[in-house]
Amino acid sequence: MMQHVKTYNAMEIKHTNGEVIVEGPISSEELASLDFHEDLVAFRPPAQQHEALVGIADLPEGRIIIARVEDQIVGYVTYVYPDPLERWSEGNMENLIELGAIEIIPKFRGGGIGKSLLTVSMMDDMMEDYIILTTEYYWHWDLKGTGLNVWEYRKVMEKMMRAGGLEYFATDDPEICSHPANCLMARIGKRVDEASIQQFDALRFKNRFMY
Repeated sequence: MMQHVKTYNAMEIKHTNGEVIVEGPISSEELASLDFHEDLVAFRPPAQQHEALVGIADLPEGRIIIARVEDQIVGYVTYVYPDPLERWSEGNMENLIELGAIEIIPKFRGGGIGKSLLTVSMMDDMMEDYIILTTEYYWHWDLKGTGLNVWEYRKVMEKMMRAGGLEYFATDDPEICSHPANCLMARIGKRVDEASIQQFDALRFKNRFMY
């Protein structure tokens, strides 16, 4: 079993709307004690999402990095093992985790908060033992709230992910291939062994022998 040691890191961001602390991984107890901004509504109602994040923080591999203004969470990113219903879980890889969600309230978008959440995430040396992936689907993006089209949003999203060292990877996953704006991005840690990289490649291209 891999040891999921969570090493706390933090940075301060001078945003035009106030000073923001980006920190983590945050414990479930600390998460539960903080206020959760009412505009964090991308995935489910705020109270339910707050509760879900507390649960993720309690998982052995679960990691939550937050952006907060004083005692209120205004943004976060989650890391957890891939959903059992997705192909990325089929290899049962202990060293493959997913950047599952990233959300920032409209007031604090822009100004580098998203990049800082990714940067603080990767400050932890433990991340060099992992392949970190994210699956980006255009139907999850807040196109209406940002006023961007799918290609503009994807460009912003890619730039943010690259701040954490994630790069574009090709795949034949049907959901990702269903729209050209969808994509798979990943970061392969420096200490990930070659066998794990090959296993990840096999998950990316499950149908390679069918052509």
